Amino acid sequence: MAGPGERTPLLGAGGPGARRAASVFAGRRAACGAVLLTELLERAAFYGVTANLVLFLNGAPFGWEGAQASQALLLFMGVTYLVSPFGGWLADALLGKSGTILLSLALYLLGMVAFPLVAARSTRASLCGPLRPARIANCSAPFPNGSAACPDGPARYCAPATFAGLVVVGLGVGTVKANITPFGADQVKDRGPEATRRFFNWFYWSINLGAIISLGGIAYIQQNVSFVVGYVIPTVCIGVAFVVFLCGQSIFITKPPDGSAFTDVVKILAYSCCPQPQTGKRRSSGEGVGAPQPSSKHSLFDSCKMSRGGPFPEDKVEDVKALVKIVPVFLALIPYWTVYFQMQTTYVLQSLHLKIPEISRITTHTFPAAWLTMFDAVLILLLIPLKDKLVDPVLRRHGLLPSSLKRIAVGMFFVMCSAFAAGILESKRLDLVRDKTINQTIGNVLYHAADLPVWWQLPQYVLIGVSEIFASIAGLEFAYSAAPKSMQSAIMGLFFFFSGIGSFVGSGLLALVSVRAIGWMSSHTDFGNINGCYLNYYFFLLAAIQGATLLLFLIVSVRYDRQRSRASGGPSGARPDTQTRGFH
Repeated sequence: MAGPGERTPLLGAGGPGARRAASVFAGRRAACGAVLLTELLERAAFYGVTANLVLFLNGAPFGWEGAQASQALLLFMGVTYLVSPFGGWLADALLGKSGTILLSLALYLLGMVAFPLVAARSTRASLCGPLRPARIANCSAPFPNGSAACPDGPARYCAPATFAGLVVVGLGVGTVKANITPFGADQVKDRGPEATRRFFNWFYWSINLGAIISLGGIAYIQQNVSFVVGYVIPTVCIGVAFVVFLCGQSIFITKPPDGSAFTDVVKILAYSCCPQPQTGKRRSSGEGVGAPQPSSKHSLFDSCKMSRGGPFPEDKVEDVKALVKIVPVFLALIPYWTVYFQMQTTYVLQSLHLKIPEISRITTHTFPAAWLTMFDAVLILLLIPLKDKLVDPVLRRHGLLPSSLKRIAVGMFFVMCSAFAAGILESKRLDLVRDKTINQTIGNVLYHAADLPVWWQLPQYVLIGVSEIFASIAGLEFAYSAAPKSMQSAIMGLFFFFSGIGSFVGSGLLALVSVRAIGWMSSHTDFGNINGCYLNYYFFLLAAIQGATLLLFLIVSVRYDRQRSRASGGPSGARPDTQTRGFH
């Protein structure tokens, strides 16, 4: 039943027997469809920004170094995830999930308008200022035959306007991201865990369909036709997403804001960490007078409960205890996200320095470098329905369906293999460019590439796609299912927050290995190229970090599963709200 203030559309009526006989989505297809379409369009816009940002900033008149463009993209993706907890707080405390999503889509649209304005020559000068006349277009020459020395790194033209647009869009993306996932799950939550699991599968399917539309069409237009048109299309996508979600208000299950879980978390953590005076409060009944409180593993949190003399209700303290148990899993996922975000940054930078074929001899249009990212999305689109309809039901019937934490561990292994494969390929590419390079023009930018087909990148993209099916989907399931009812938006926001930290870690590592003393990602005499750099060392470093973290995660996940098992095996009279919630 709907709680006080909760609005449920008059759909899906019928007795329990009829509901069991019908599909788990019966009566909710319109609401779920509106959420999935909104997410599809939002992802199409997001990938419309990220797919070719490195190429866009590499090209004239911007002239950003490859490592600088990759760092900008990693910082943007970090912002989109770091603001997710704020989006969860805004939904829980003030606007509700539905109102917050509408507001963030409007902010998203405002930020998207900046990109076609920066791309268009007629409006660029008013946003970016006049172009400096003394520019070094590309001071690199085929390695190692010599290169013109650049006295300083190229200045990043239009950096303030570019970063402003990225930040505004990032705020919109992060706020949508924190709320649309739990909001969509709310539409089918009363249909049981099977409905929730299937919704997450199709939600992720919609994400990747939007990615394919963007990477397949928008990226092609950006690289071969015009960045102006290529940025207008994702702007329109966000406008349509706003209209779709607005029109779906009459069929959505919505809940009013019931207070911020983050506020309670901060208060309880502060109370438990600060020493409290033992005043020996006595109950009026006289029970327990002078008796010491029994020690327990969670005594710090238990001291916050009203039953132990603290100021907080039992259920809120138990929710915080559940949160503390979840955070180590999120921390262990940081290196996974660091490697994952290389797919749209350094993997693309690597592809621009491999032999990219022309689409046909009739035109000069080249195969978009961003299309390789599409192989990851295509793989997911093909495998998720197979997993949802065939593999999972068979495993469930035989009691072999792995827990979400086990699937996350498998995903970590595959993403480690992806980084290792990228490092091996880069080592081979560097061996080739020492003997011979080919000149290729991609999006009006000249690159000195290795005579090695770009298709050799496919294994690293396939491996990262397989890792998504295990780690990303299971991570969403774990975050939502392990979240106490009052903290679902907050914990989903924390899930994305730690994803953003992974992106910032990648950006920080790029900056670190670009300093002159290390020089892996900037030779300081070859700013327009990576042929004098050691990108392979960077990939091997990421693989090593992920491998070490995988071992740590196995320890953390085993401890969490044991704690959950003990909680589930407690006294039969224990309240279910006080038990740790996990996804089985």
